[in-house]
Amino acid sequence: MRGLFTCGVLDLFMEKGIEFDGAVGISAGACFGCNLKSRQPGRALRYNLRFAGDKRYCSFRSLFKTGDIYNADFCYHKIPQELDPFDFDTLKKNPMEFYMGVTDVETGEAAFPQLVDGCDKDLEWMRASASMPLAAKIVEIDGGKYMDGGIADSIPLQFMQSKGYDRNVVILTQPRNYVKKPNSLMPLIRLVYRKYPNFVRAVACRHEMYNAETRYIFEQEKAGNALVICPDAPLGISRIEKKGAELQRVYDMGRNIAERRLDEITEFLSKG
Repeated sequence: MRGLFTCGVLDLFMEKGIEFDGAVGISAGACFGCNLKSRQPGRALRYNLRFAGDKRYCSFRSLFKTGDIYNADFCYHKIPQELDPFDFDTLKKNPMEFYMGVTDVETGEAAFPQLVDGCDKDLEWMRASASMPLAAKIVEIDGGKYMDGGIADSIPLQFMQSKGYDRNVVILTQPRNYVKKPNSLMPLIRLVYRKYPNFVRAVACRHEMYNAETRYIFEQEKAGNALVICPDAPLGISRIEKKGAELQRVYDMGRNIAERRLDEITEFLSKG
């Protein structure tokens, strides 16, 4: 739910008419960032406020019954297709490229499928991107097995640069001085995913990868190739926060920071 900070930033962009040629979302960044492509400001906040406390949406009951703390069918099919649907027509017509980062469980490496039409297969890629180890099942797509994209590539600035995007806005949900520490649940990770040694290795090394990537993005920012938007202090919100006031607070923080830096952002993008 730290991703509500990102929603606040992106909604302000959409309301101000700031558009991008391409974007990539990781985990919640994929689930919420996809609204850029369907041009639906407010949608992610709206359905989270509506359903965060709903047991069908996120609950330990769902985890015990289905293996997914965020219920797969309700979150990734019923909501986007029925209860608060994508603007599918706009999503398909929008030429912006939107990628969703996932981790290949067999190889431990990152993959970046592209959002095409918002239908079933796209939604499964989105679910895979946000499927946290121990809190979700492995997602099988076209014979492959995938989980949380942040494990293999948490901040894929270099991926976007490899696609030809040389001026990038990077949205982080941690403050600039954040340093990721080793995963304290590694003994359990090794047990549960013992059939996937490459995946276990990726989880064990994630903090090193993440910290290296943050150093890189700040170097790119100094070089004038990236603009980084992040909170001034830790957001202090649970990963599965259910209180509407907390969701709104974090969303508003994102909006306020983006609005405060709007002139800077506009100037940065105008140089591209």
